[in-house]
Amino acid sequence: MVQKSIGIIGAGIGGLTSGAILSRQGYKVEIFEKESILGGRALSLNGSTLTQNQYNNMLSRFNMRLYFSEPSIEKIFEKNMLKGYTFDLGFHLIGGGAKSAPLRILKENKKNINMLGSRIGRIEKNDIFYPFLSFTDKIRILPRAIQLLISRESTFQRLDTVPVSDAIKMYGRGKMALALELFSRAATTVNDLSKISSGETLRSKADFITGLIPVGYPVNGIQSLSNAFAEIILNNNGKINLSQKVDQVIIEKNKAKEIVINNENKQFDKILSNIPVQNIFKVINEKYFPEEYVNRIKKLKGTGSVCAYYSLKKLDENLIGKTFIFIERDTGVDGNDAVGMIDFMTASPKAGLSPKDAYLIQAYIICTPEEAKNNKMVEKLKNILDKWMEKICPDFSSKLNWALYPIIWHLDGVAKTIDSVKPDIKTPIDNLYFVGDCVKAPGIGYNCAVNSARILSDILMSQ
Repeated sequence: MVQKSIGIIGAGIGGLTSGAILSRQGYKVEIFEKESILGGRALSLNGSTLTQNQYNNMLSRFNMRLYFSEPSIEKIFEKNMLKGYTFDLGFHLIGGGAKSAPLRILKENKKNINMLGSRIGRIEKNDIFYPFLSFTDKIRILPRAIQLLISRESTFQRLDTVPVSDAIKMYGRGKMALALELFSRAATTVNDLSKISSGETLRSKADFITGLIPVGYPVNGIQSLSNAFAEIILNNNGKINLSQKVDQVIIEKNKAKEIVINNENKQFDKILSNIPVQNIFKVINEKYFPEEYVNRIKKLKGTGSVCAYYSLKKLDENLIGKTFIFIERDTGVDGNDAVGMIDFMTASPKAGLSPKDAYLIQAYIICTPEEAKNNKMVEKLKNILDKWMEKICPDFSSKLNWALYPIIWHLDGVAKTIDSVKPDIKTPIDNLYFVGDCVKAPGIGYNCAVNSARILSDILMSQ
């Protein structure tokens, strides 16, 4: 039997997971990544070797910018203040933690990644709660929660077109309403409840309501996941080509046939794209797709956020390893109220992300891509982050080593909302497939990307 070849464009988590699964199944896998580093938008940066130019260039290449820093970014690099730190381009937590889709795939491939896990607490104006729901709260909402969480997939599908704002009216009372309101936003990185799918929220976020360990972060940074998937590919004789930008995909008689790189044509039986779907027409002329399909793809948008990385000299030990959610009312963002998170898992010495006697905290607040480009709105959201940080870490500015505030306007590939339907994995062109967080697959972010790879494998195995 002739070994089938798979060409993958992009070494983001979707491309790497696809490569890992398919190479293990016997496919001849070759990945092409335009950047010099694995991971796509989910990158870990080594502060010991990073230069200011490298940081600025990396941000700009991934639809980001640095809005503010303390002290100035020039002084941070001049004084080598990032030495010993590992931090991400933007805020990352993995839904489901050790039970998430990436960890399940790695476990199947006998790859062990140490994952820190946390329940979710909440910060309110006059108090701090951890976990989010008390025992009494859980008892009160348990009947309603069980009714929702044991629903069949047909029920979730029926709720896919029902906005969370309506679901709260139907199912939400007291803390149940608050849980649906906050976690639907955090799960999708969308503030407007009228745009968020109830079915998708309930399908992907059962752990939030049941009180299990709903979020995780890998030891040594998010990059460790990409490296683990890459090892599986290489161990199965796959190839990963970094700094190799795909110029074109050759289409003949409605079939994807070849990938063109540096004027060299490489032929494959199947071609997978892990680049943002909105960018597919940069490598394939849109004339090969149906007009309606092109118009729909061009209208798809990602999500945005204002992020913060704080390095502190001192930190209350009771906060280490925990994650907190907050909501700021009447901010004027799309949906009016803005949800954010402050994560202290990265502050744990077990995380391996900061020097001894320093504590790294990551935080973010949700906004739209348009709001992320609006300096006035960004300033407001940055101040909101600092306000909630002050609430949970009083007088944190006096304990600050440094702070970075990167802004991103393309966080998730496509916002998972009821009015933004992600495309199918199989495209209208034969032998061409999409994978990643831009396509129709269960979950959000990392989980969506990894699940898309599993679905793709099923599709190819059935052919």
